[in-house]
Amino acid sequence: MAIPTLDPNAPSFTRRYLNLADQRLGAKAIFASDEFFAPKERMLDSQPAVFIPGKYDDHGKWMDGWETRRKRTTGYDYCIVKLARPGTVYGVDLDTSHFTGNFPPAASIDACHADTETPPDNAQWRTIVPATTLQGNSHHYLEVSDVRPYTHLRVNIYPDGGIARLRVYGQPTVDWSRMARGVAVDLAAAENGAYVVAANNQHFGLASNILMPGRGVNMGDGWETRRRREPGNDWAIVALAHPGVIRRVEVDTAFFKGNFPDRCSIQAARVEGGTDESLVTQAMFWPVLLQEQPLKMDNVHTFEAELSGLGAVTHVRLNIFPDGGVSRLRLWGEIE
Repeated sequence: MAIPTLDPNAPSFTRRYLNLADQRLGAKAIFASDEFFAPKERMLDSQPAVFIPGKYDDHGKWMDGWETRRKRTTGYDYCIVKLARPGTVYGVDLDTSHFTGNFPPAASIDACHADTETPPDNAQWRTIVPATTLQGNSHHYLEVSDVRPYTHLRVNIYPDGGIARLRVYGQPTVDWSRMARGVAVDLAAAENGAYVVAANNQHFGLASNILMPGRGVNMGDGWETRRRREPGNDWAIVALAHPGVIRRVEVDTAFFKGNFPDRCSIQAARVEGGTDESLVTQAMFWPVLLQEQPLKMDNVHTFEAELSGLGAVTHVRLNIFPDGGVSRLRLWGEIE
């Protein structure tokens, strides 16, 4: 299994927000005008695309992505994707990895909001990514400025060809007015809208993984820093899905055995004003929510009685000492 790694050239939205087109979260490719060479579902695979020399099937060369036949008529091909959660899209990655002589020359993306599995015929589609020139075997990181929430995307390729992966980075829309007060909710869940503001090191695994649902599936499905060779400790700052009072903390080191952190602590604060970038310095001085606690390998650590009473907070800083890997962080609390 290929392990997704941090692309140093990728924009910040790829590290900050949830991939709303992730099959593991429930995203679906529900219709394609054509998928002769490779099925539409492969485009949403959470793993990086691979190339297998010499592998063929009944339709030709096996490709890891969505690929249509060579179009001999007017028009273009398209695929409709139902997002895993309704949400605001901040950026996309149209990835043509391993597609060289068979990538589309251009692509665009439309979006709509529908309460049904398949958008109705009268759905109001809006263009969120205008027609853009594509290159072969490349990532195309494209920012989106439309802040309206959407449920479905229509990926248009001109006129035909293959897309290896579609990544849709955004923030799920949650109607907090319907959430009962006093009920525990995971304020650090990406599916609720939490995101990683910054992390000092993500050498072996993305910090955003710690906010994903469920337990990690392997050591690559977590946040892991490089081996620290100097004084200090590693950290990640998380913006909570909603202001709230944290009542229980869970730190999961699943699959991290010879490389789990020795200890962890958590600072927290209610932040008003400023920017995400300005929080990095401020976070060093936030009050302590959880004093340093020892950690064990491959284990879920739960802390309740150890928490300080800080009231409602909006952000936390998870400190690991001195370095290592954490699979998941859960911050159970009551929304304000």
